[in-house]
Amino acid sequence: MLNLGNKVIYQIYPKSFYDSNNDGIGDLRGIINKIDYISKLNVDMIWFNPFFVSPQNDNGYDIADYYNIDPKFGTMADFEDLVAALKKINVGVMLDMVLNHCSTEHEWFQKALDGNQKYQKYFYLRPAKKDGSLPTNWQSKFGGPAWEKFGKTDLYYLHLYDKSQADLDWHNPDVRKEAASVVNFWRSKGVQGFRFDVINVTGKSEQLVNSENKIQEKSLYTDTPVVHEYLKELNQSSFGKDPESITVGEMSSTSISNCIEYSHPEQNELSMVFTFHHLKVDYQNGEKWSKTPFDFKKLKHLFIEWQTQMDRGGGWNALFWNNHDQPWALNRFGDPVHYRVKSAEMLATAIHLMRGTPYIYMGEEIGMTDPNYQSIHDYVDIESLNAYRKLLSKGMSSEDAFELIQTKSRDNSRVPMHWDNSLNAGFSQNKPWLRPTGQDVINVKDELEHGEIFNYYQKLISMRKTEKLISTGHFKSLFENDPQVFAYERYLKNNDQENQNQMLVLTNFYGKKTTVNLPRAYQDKAVKTLISNYNLDITKLAKKIELRPYEALAVKFK
Repeated sequence: MLNLGNKVIYQIYPKSFYDSNNDGIGDLRGIINKIDYISKLNVDMIWFNPFFVSPQNDNGYDIADYYNIDPKFGTMADFEDLVAALKKINVGVMLDMVLNHCSTEHEWFQKALDGNQKYQKYFYLRPAKKDGSLPTNWQSKFGGPAWEKFGKTDLYYLHLYDKSQADLDWHNPDVRKEAASVVNFWRSKGVQGFRFDVINVTGKSEQLVNSENKIQEKSLYTDTPVVHEYLKELNQSSFGKDPESITVGEMSSTSISNCIEYSHPEQNELSMVFTFHHLKVDYQNGEKWSKTPFDFKKLKHLFIEWQTQMDRGGGWNALFWNNHDQPWALNRFGDPVHYRVKSAEMLATAIHLMRGTPYIYMGEEIGMTDPNYQSIHDYVDIESLNAYRKLLSKGMSSEDAFELIQTKSRDNSRVPMHWDNSLNAGFSQNKPWLRPTGQDVINVKDELEHGEIFNYYQKLISMRKTEKLISTGHFKSLFENDPQVFAYERYLKNNDQENQNQMLVLTNFYGKKTTVNLPRAYQDKAVKTLISNYNLDITKLAKKIELRPYEALAVKFK
C-alpha cells in the first residue's frame, strides 16, 4: 500500500517559475531547464497549477480546453518532455483538475448557448422568479450575484466564482463521465497525481433555493452527502485504477468529519485534503482584507484539533503554509526582518514533522518574502485590484487600503522565482509579467552557495523518508496553553502496550526567549537530536528547555 506519510510534494506556479523563451511568462520548457534544481529538492511529486487553454480571467482556473496546453506555456510535446525528464529523477506529476466549473469560452458552454439541449444540461440554467428576480439570492465568491444572463434567452447560469466560470451540473451523468475522461486522458500521459479544485462544492442540489444568510448559504452547496458519491464514482472510473495514484481535494469551508470520509483509505475517495482554517487566523472578524497580528492560540488549537481528530478517524491531511493564493507565511507567522532564517526554519519544522503529507511552495525553501511594492499599479491580481477599489469606495484612505493589499494580496506569492540577484531575478531576460523585488538579498544562487534554509528543508525531507515516527506515527499535543510554544509528540503504538518510539517537537513562534518545563515522564530521558535550527545536540533531557527566538527542536527518545 502507498505510504503517503513519506512523500513530500512541491508546488510550481508555472507562470512564475522560469521563462525559457523570454516573453516574460514562465513556461513548461523553463521547468525542464531547471531540472537539476528540482533534483536537488529531493521531493516525490510536483503539483503544477493549471497550464491548460484558458482566457486567464482567473489565472488558468477558467479552463476552455481540458485536453490541450495553453500556447503561453508551451506545447503537448513540451509537457511530454517534462514528464519524461521528471521521471528520470523519480519525481511524479500532479495536475490541477478544475472540474466544478469551466470557462464560458469552453465548447460545452458555447454549444449550450447555440441551443444544444445536451450541453445546456451540463450547466445550472434557471429562469428568473415570477417577480423577475434572480433564480436565487446566492452570492459569487468573487463578489456580486452568482447568476448571469444566459445569452439572449430568459435563463440564467450559475457561477459560484467569476462570471466567466460557469458551474457544471454534476447531477448529469454525462458531466461526470466528462470529468473522468479528462482525468483518464492525463493518466494516459503518465500523470499519477491529481489535485481537485474546490471539489466539495460540486454537490449542489437540483432544486436550488434562497439562502437565509451568508454562513447558511455555504451549507446549500458545500460538503453535501452526494459529493462523497461523486468522488467514489470518479475514483472507480479513473485514478483509482492506479495503485500509486496520489490525489488531494481542495476543500472549501469544510468539516473534520467530512474530511475524514474524503480521505479515509477504505472510503475510496481521495488520498488527502487541503483545508484552510489555519490560514485565516490573521483575519479580523473573518475579513481577509484586514491587518491584525495572527491569533497564535487559535492557530495552535486548529492544528491540534485537525491533527488529533484526523488521526483518530483515519483521515489524512495535506500539510502546508504557502500556496499561490496566500501571502508568504514568513510575513504572516514569522519575522522576515530580524529572524528571517530562523523563523523560516521554525515554520518548516512545525509543519513537516506533523502527521500528513507536506507541500512546499516554490521559493519557500529559500525563505522568500512578500514583495516590496510601492504602488497599486505593481499588482496584477484581479482580486486584489477589485478589493482596493472596494476599500476606497467604503471611505478608506488610499494609504490604508494599499497597506491591506500589500499584506494580503495573492500576488505576494506569485512573484517570479528568485534565481539570482539580477534585475529580473534570473527569471527572464525581458520584463516579467510580475515584478520581483528583494532578489539582491534572497535568491537561489546565494542560498545554495552559503544559505542554510534550503539545507534545512533537505534534512526535514530526508527525515520524513527515513524516520517511521514521522511518516506513520500518531499525534499527541503538548503544552496546549503555552502562549508562544507549539509542541507535540509523535509516537508509534506497539499493540496495546505503552507508547513506544516517541519523538518530541518544540517550536517557538515568537522572537523572544521562553522556557518550557518538561513533564516528569520526559525528564532525564536519553534522546537523539533529530533536527535543530540552532545546531543543538541534546543527548539527555533536563527538567527545563530554554527556547531561543524562533527556535525549533526535535528529539527522539532512545
